[in-house]
Amino acid sequence: MSELSYRRRRILYAAITEYIASGEPVGSRRLSKRHGINLSPATIRNELADLEEAGYLSQPHTSAGRVPTTLGFRVFVDALVQMREVSAEDRAVVMQRLQNLEEGASVLTEAGELLSSMTGAAAVLAAPKPEEEKLAQLRFMPLREGELLAILVARSGAVQNRVVALPRGFDPAGLERIHNLLDELLGGESHSLVDVRDRLNRQLDEGEAEAAELRVAAKAIVDATARKEGPSSVTIGGQERLFDRPEFLDADKIRRYLRAFDDKGRLLSLLEETIAAGGVRVLIGSEAGLGDVEDVSVISSGIEGAGSGSIALIGPTRMDYGKVVPLVAFTAKAVGEVLADDD
Repeated sequence: MSELSYRRRRILYAAITEYIASGEPVGSRRLSKRHGINLSPATIRNELADLEEAGYLSQPHTSAGRVPTTLGFRVFVDALVQMREVSAEDRAVVMQRLQNLEEGASVLTEAGELLSSMTGAAAVLAAPKPEEEKLAQLRFMPLREGELLAILVARSGAVQNRVVALPRGFDPAGLERIHNLLDELLGGESHSLVDVRDRLNRQLDEGEAEAAELRVAAKAIVDATARKEGPSSVTIGGQERLFDRPEFLDADKIRRYLRAFDDKGRLLSLLEETIAAGGVRVLIGSEAGLGDVEDVSVISSGIEGAGSGSIALIGPTRMDYGKVVPLVAFTAKAVGEVLADDD
């Protein structure tokens, strides 16, 4: 960016803004008329040519206007992220939706659906790792001799079942005593499976004699449940909105996107990288590494206080970044606050 003068930056930002709005190559006359640039079309045309030579714009055809390159979008987004905040209107819509969920609804799923409906992009959701997600309830049911069904009900609304093998059986009365112990241990608070296991370990290490045998039994069950680590899940919603955009008149482009959506491992890696980086993250074009999908942007954010949960929007590079980037960041923060309030 240091090589760009103020005038050239202004023309670049105007060209990208116009392209995002119209989806068509941008010419000098349109910039002169619609963006208040007090320069002649010939001067703007020369600046556009210089921006093209520098790699910020490209020209699909000799007689056509210019479209932004990945580099052009990158400098535009980097500047925008530092300046824009979520609008008061969008803030109100997000909070109204997330604070009035139906009983049992998943906060993360609702947030993804909301973001998709507000932006026209596809929402990609990575649920927290089951061992780290805050639990609303932890229950066990006998299946057969030496096997239990562990039922993990998360605060987010997610439910996971695990078959746990144990060297000894537990009758219903024994399980009920263990459930009472776990409820007492949690004390009405919300803890993850790892938290429950660690608390039982501490109590046993501290040599509390009361109900020691019951604690040993509870620890054996919780340890066995925690060892059966469940994978982080990735879900995608809103593809129908994404594919309604004019960019997807090309069936081959839809197929490339669908292949990228099928690569759940790569999507999960992207979201885990987002959590490690912190804050909102914008990947444009080849930066996302989504195979042969080139016209793509991924805007993602980790969810604070929700284990390793994260949320992202995927769509073409022609996105309204001024709206979408702060909206993703705000929604991720709001999801974390709603989950914390439920604890």
